[in-house]
Amino acid sequence: MEQRLTPQEARAALDTVDRNRLSVIQEIDLPRWYFWGLAIGWIVLGFIADLQIAWLTTAATFAFGAIHSSIAGYATSGRHRTDRLSVRADVAGHQIAWIVIAALVGLALLTIGLALALAADGAGHPTTIASVLVALLILLGGPQLLAWRRRRAARASGL
Repeated sequence: MEQRLTPQEARAALDTVDRNRLSVIQEIDLPRWYFWGLAIGWIVLGFIADLQIAWLTTAATFAFGAIHSSIAGYATSGRHRTDRLSVRADVAGHQIAWIVIAALVGLALLTIGLALALAADGAGHPTTIASVLVALLILLGGPQLLAWRRRRAARASGL
């Protein structure tokens, strides 16, 4: 025989489901080491570019791209922010990977633009300076961008 729930019990059960859904949405993010690794790699690549050794810059660019692409599938899925929980792919969605790709293209263009402006102004090591500025943007803006995405996902699910 079925036991009937009171309206208060039903509301409490729905509130529990909503809290659990929100806690899962809060887990959709990139691991902190990803931002630090990207920022450090960005600075190193900028420093190497300032050495003006074409073959070394080319090799470093390929190495940076290869290393990033080897970890990007795992890190940018949004499913593994911490070891506490691995979010299902259909819950995390594919938006985070696209956001990261768009951000990387934008950051590369910003680095180039800043480096060209700094070089035109006569600054020494313009690419390194531009890379440090962009690395700061990665460290400060990356988590904020994903926090915005989580808030949007929470609103979309009615929480």
